[in-house]
Amino acid sequence: MRKKKQRIIPSIIGLIAAITSLFPLLWMIMSGFKPSNEVMSYPFRFFPTEWTIENFVELFEDPGFFQSMGVTFVGAIIFAFLTILVNSMAAYAFARLKFPFKKALFFYCILTMFIPQMAILIPSYIVVAQLNMLNTLFVLILPGLASAMNMFLLRQFYTDIPTELDEAAVVDGASKIQIYTQIFIPLSKPIFVLVGTSSFLGYWNALIWPIMTISNPRLFQIMQYLSFFRSAQGSQWGLIMAGTTLAAMPAIILFMFFQKYLIQGIKLSGIK
Repeated sequence: MRKKKQRIIPSIIGLIAAITSLFPLLWMIMSGFKPSNEVMSYPFRFFPTEWTIENFVELFEDPGFFQSMGVTFVGAIIFAFLTILVNSMAAYAFARLKFPFKKALFFYCILTMFIPQMAILIPSYIVVAQLNMLNTLFVLILPGLASAMNMFLLRQFYTDIPTELDEAAVVDGASKIQIYTQIFIPLSKPIFVLVGTSSFLGYWNALIWPIMTISNPRLFQIMQYLSFFRSAQGSQWGLIMAGTTLAAMPAIILFMFFQKYLIQGIKLSGIK
């Protein structure tokens, strides 16, 4: 009897936590099917009293919305791939290679984790402006590729790979690059999924940096487009919620598809 209670209580607590966490998302989805005057109406209603798909129909008739989603998706894929490539190479160097000032350089890289991004927005903008990178995908991708957090996670993963694999590869005549490409990369699937997914979501949800650096409507990122969309539509909350729901779908699908690997990557990277 005690064992049943011990199992039931955590299950109930977990269910309550799950419902509480999902409530804002579910309310957003439901609000997309409501008329605009009903979203913020009082008293509060979770389900629409009058179901409508007009909000979604209007979005599908707006070419700018799906163009921004497409541009953002392409940029997020490129950003995630390059983030994995750059940070995994740096992590491999810090985990396995020997070179002067290795510890000092690693310490310097880790220190950047404690610098708030808001503190370097203006200097970063000045740099990219002088490099003529404004209104290009490069300004959205290149500045954020090197990440101390991602490099740290990958290095933690690589330090757990047995050195015997390296030694056996060296005996077989493999170079450092071959060890990285033929041993470390194939073993890195869980941590690559973790880093790639977090990078994709970080790019997808970015707002302040795109607003600062992109003024060409053809390159508007989805969150940037939604911010202008909201200001233009005013109190049409049903339309805004429908757009936000569609914009959230890629992130939700990505998380559901890679959930298994994300959990495995977090465990293997040493996060407690």
